[in-house]
Amino acid sequence: MKRTRNKAAGTIDLYGRYVVPSYGRSPLVVVRGKGSWVWDDRGRRYLDFFPGYAVSGLGHCHPRVVAAVRKQAGTLLHLPNIYYIPLQARLAELIVEHAFPGKCFFCNSGAEANEGMIKLARKYSFDKYGKGRGTILTLNNSFHGRTSATLAATGQDFYHQYFFPFPDGFRHADADMESIQSVSGHDVCAVMVELVQGEGGVLPLQRDFVHALAVLCAERDWLLLVDEVQTGVGRTGSLFVFQQYGILPDVVSFAKGIGGGLPLGGFLANERCRKVLSPGTHASTFGGNPICTAAALAVLDILDEDMLAAVKEKGNYLRRAISDMGSPYVAGVRGMGLMIGISIRGISNKELAGLLVKEGLLCLTAGQDMLRLLPPLTITKAELDEGLEIMRRVMLPEGQMAFGYEGV
Repeated sequence: MKRTRNKAAGTIDLYGRYVVPSYGRSPLVVVRGKGSWVWDDRGRRYLDFFPGYAVSGLGHCHPRVVAAVRKQAGTLLHLPNIYYIPLQARLAELIVEHAFPGKCFFCNSGAEANEGMIKLARKYSFDKYGKGRGTILTLNNSFHGRTSATLAATGQDFYHQYFFPFPDGFRHADADMESIQSVSGHDVCAVMVELVQGEGGVLPLQRDFVHALAVLCAERDWLLLVDEVQTGVGRTGSLFVFQQYGILPDVVSFAKGIGGGLPLGGFLANERCRKVLSPGTHASTFGGNPICTAAALAVLDILDEDMLAAVKEKGNYLRRAISDMGSPYVAGVRGMGLMIGISIRGISNKELAGLLVKEGLLCLTAGQDMLRLLPPLTITKAELDEGLEIMRRVMLPEGQMAFGYEGV
């Protein structure tokens, strides 16, 4: 197809003409990225504290990821999953070795990974108990994706608009056992949770609640599904955050950071669930294709124990520095590793995020009053301080404290 081009039209104008306006976009045209930085079309650089919603977890264009993709691009881009793909097998082996015994399924995104977990849980129950036991419990403030089923699973009324009717089979509870018991019943087959709720405001669940929930699931033969689309792949200082909670889920989903910037997701099912999805019951055309799995293998090779330990230390430093800043806008700071939420007061979170962008720092909002920081796991000491200095300029009266990083 021959491409027509309007040379007079800029990127933002072309978006206005040809792209569905389903995003609230910042007026920023990004043309290049490297490490913790991106550059706009005017040559200005920005420190990126949420690289691709944590998709580029190792920063933009990590050289080892780029090298792996270039090599694979000249060999084989895609195969259907009716064939055996060597890189996919190696990736599954690595994930299992560093998580728990089981088997992996690969797809393209976090929503698709969570859809796969939902299907697996319902088929597990159907195979064992028959019809009538397909309800999945999720938590208020959760976010599990943008598809119809994962939106129905999401425990935030804000997302439950426009697209009725949603699929049945989900009930929401608060993150306490009394609330879980109040919505449970003989029709339940599973519970799906984010151990740190991202879109809901960077809310780590209480350890005692998580342990009690795991016990209840075991007693009632409910599958425990853990959504690690955002928390996984080193974001909180371990490969998966469930490893810091001392539990073993039946199925854990992953996406975002696993592909180093390329679209890849999936889930790991434990020994009792690994054979539930038999041939013909689930599939993904592009899932686990050679080029994305080549990138993922490079990511996991880079993500060693030293880097994971550094993620925890950097996260501790950022939370402490922001808390100690004394900003009138900061009501509190929470999170795990390099997944950090800042509770904002006296100014809207969107307005504050916009002011930070003008000063050269990219960050996210979450919920109604939160800023969310998801810096690259590879961020340096100097870059941490530079980001904090930008925050100081925006969020403090002139002349207050500066920062010095003495950690990692």
